[in-house]
Formats: sequence, structure tokens, C-alpha cells
Amino acid sequence: MARGAAGEARFFVARRERRGRVGEMKNSPFLALIVRWLVLALGVTLAEKLVDGIECADGATLLVVVLLLSFFNAVLRPILVLFSLPFIVLTMGLGLVVINAFLFLLVGKLVEGFEVAGFWPAMLGAIIVGLTNFVMTLLMKRPPGGPGGGGPGGGGGEAPRGDTRGPRRVQGGDDVIDV
Repeated sequence: MARGAAGEARFFVARRERRGRVGEMKNSPFLALIVRWLVLALGVTLAEKLVDGIECADGATLLVVVLLLSFFNAVLRPILVLFSLPFIVLTMGLGLVVINAFLFLLVGKLVEGFEVAGFWPAMLGAIIVGLTNFVMTLLMKRPPGGPGGGGPGGGGGEAPRGDTRGPRRVQGGDDVIDV
């Protein structure tokens, strides 16, 4: 490879294209949905292991639970939040945990092989799933010092020489299902 301005420019452009393809793969809606389902499955599995009163028969049952919880989160949860908004505001957001516990309990009633003994196991299960989602969201974010990040040497905070657009902003995809 020839050294000089032209060689460096070609290297920079090639590197940028490669990073763009990886970014496109990360922004794939299908891949994002699979990751959400895996995180949700991990949360439900942890809730089953840690909470007495939550039992899941097998992997197929877990798959149905994850799909139903995802569906309820997308359809029922916004309606419940809308109708219980004064309660949520009054409890400073803790009403959302009650809604999540209700959805967890509802899935326990609907799916054969997934048992939730009552409201308190559902509440603890919803808290564990929510904490799992929170922790996994933090772990899946791009580190600040890595390529495209905002830390020292990451290149995310300052524009390259000759670029007058100002600081670059890195948008994270931290949208994970909250149950």
C-alpha cells in the first residue's frame, strides 16, 4: 500500500464503509427483536430460578411466555399505562411495576406450564425481569473509549480536522422490552 495522503484517504474510506455495514446489521429490526426476546427469556429464567412461586416447565413454554409477554408489552401495557396514569404519577412511577406484575400474572394464567403462584411472586418476577433488562441494556451499550464512542481516542466527541459540522452524536439503541 502506498503511503501518503491518497493512501491514507483510501484506508479511512474503506474503514468507514466497513463500520457502516456493521452499524446496519446492528440496526436491523429483526436482530433487535431477537435480542429483546433473548434478554426477556434470560429475565424470565432468572425469575424462575430466584422466586419461589414461579415455575416454567420447559424451553417451549419459555418461548411462548416470551412471545406473549412481548405481545402484551406492545399492546396491553400502553393502554394500561394510559388509564392508570394518575396512579403512576401519584406513586412516582412505582405503578409501572404493578402493571408489569399484572402482565406477568396474566401470562401465568394463560400459558399452561408457566405457573405464577400469586401477586407477590409476579411482582418479584417483574422486578427481576426489569432489572435484567436494565443491566443488559447497560452492558450492550457501546463503550465510550471504543470506535465511534465518546471517550479519549474514541473519536466520538470531536470532529475530524476540516469537518465543520461540530461534535458528532452517537445514538444508542437501548430500547429493550421492560416487563
